[in-house]
Amino acid sequence: MNPGAVLPGATSGTAPDPAIPLALYLHFPWCVQKCPYCDFNSHALRGETPEDAYVEALARDLDHELAGGETRPLVSIFMGGGTPSLFSGRAIGRVLEAVSKRLAFAPGIEITLEANPGTADAAHFRGYRAAGVNRLSIGVQSLDAAQLKKLGRIHDPSQAVEALRLARDAGFDNVNLDLMFALPQQTEAQAMADLDGVLALQPEHVSWYQLTLEPNTEFAARPPPLPDDDAVAGMFDAGQARLAAAGYAQYEVSAYARPGRRARHNLNYWEFGDYLGIGAGAHGKCSGPQGVVRRARHKHPKRYQETAGTAAAVQEQRLLSAGEMPVEFMLNVLRLNAGVPAALWEARTGLPLSALDAPMAEARRLGLMEADPGLLRPTALGHRHLNRLLELFL
Repeated sequence: MNPGAVLPGATSGTAPDPAIPLALYLHFPWCVQKCPYCDFNSHALRGETPEDAYVEALARDLDHELAGGETRPLVSIFMGGGTPSLFSGRAIGRVLEAVSKRLAFAPGIEITLEANPGTADAAHFRGYRAAGVNRLSIGVQSLDAAQLKKLGRIHDPSQAVEALRLARDAGFDNVNLDLMFALPQQTEAQAMADLDGVLALQPEHVSWYQLTLEPNTEFAARPPPLPDDDAVAGMFDAGQARLAAAGYAQYEVSAYARPGRRARHNLNYWEFGDYLGIGAGAHGKCSGPQGVVRRARHKHPKRYQETAGTAAAVQEQRLLSAGEMPVEFMLNVLRLNAGVPAALWEARTGLPLSALDAPMAEARRLGLMEADPGLLRPTALGHRHLNRLLELFL
C-alpha cells in the first residue's frame, strides 16, 4: 500500500473509544555488533554515533505523525533498539524535550531506556536519569561467561552486575533485567544458577524468556545445539517456582514483577492500547474513526533519516479488517495471566462482543478459555497450548 494513500475499507462498528491510552516507542537502530539470535532492526555501528542527526530525524518524524491532530497524553515512553545506551544523556535529554513539546505527559508517566551492560557508563546513566528516564531495562541475558560468548554479547558477567550498580548509583529505583534460558547446551542446573544470580541482584522486574531461533538470524541459518523440549519444560517449571518464592509475580508469558512494578508500556501493548512508533524500523498501532491502523517505518537508518518528516518514512501501513481483529486482539491479551474484561474488546476495537461468539464457544468447549462471559482469560490448559488457542481466532 502507498504509505501516503487514504486507507479504504474501515472496520464495521463504531469508532474506538477515544480514551484508549497512548504510548510512544522510539527506536535506536545501532549496536556495537549484531547478536546471532537477534531479529530486531539493529545495525552494527560504523564510526561515531550520529546523535544530533538522529535526534533531529526523530523530531521530524514525530511532527509528521502528529499532523493528524493527536492530542492524547502519553502514558509511557520506551526507548529500544539496537542499543539506546550508545547515546549520551545529552542526546536522550534532547529527545525527551522534543517529545514533551509536542505531547503532554500523563501523571506518573513511565519512561524506559534499554541498556547494554557492555555500553554501561556512569555519566550516561546519570544523564538519562537527569533527562527524565525513570526506568532502565538492562540486557543481561546470562551470567555465564561461556554462554555470553556463544550469544555474541559484548559484556561479561562482572559488567552485567556493574551495570545494575551504576543504575542504582544514578538514582534508578525501577530496573528490569532481561535473562534468557534454554541456551545452547544449557542444563537445568546452569539455567537456575543464572536465574539465582539475577534474583540476588534484586531488580524490580525480570523478563525471563526462552531463546528461540528466529528467521533471518545467524542462529536460524546455523542452529546451535539447544536443550530438548523436556529439558526446557523442566527449566521453566523450576524457574517459575524460584521467581515466585523470591516475590516476583508472573503477569505475562515472560514478565515477572515485584508489587507495583509491572511494565506499564508493555501492559499497554498487551491490553491492545495505542502506541506511536518513531525511528528506523519502528512499528506503531493507532485507532481512529476508520479503525485500527498499523504502520512501520523504513528499517535502514540512512533511508529513514533521509525521509523522516515525510510520508515516505512510512514503509508500510495497513488498516485492520474486521476479520483480522479477533486474532490481532487475542494475540496480545491472551499473554496476560489475569486476562482482560470482555468489555475491553469493544472499547479497543469498536466491534461488538458478538463477533467473538463462535471462536469463544469452541475455545470453551475445548477447555482453553474460562467460562466466565465477563472475562477473556485462558485456562491453565489454554496457557500451555496458546498457539492452538490463537488459531481459533484466525
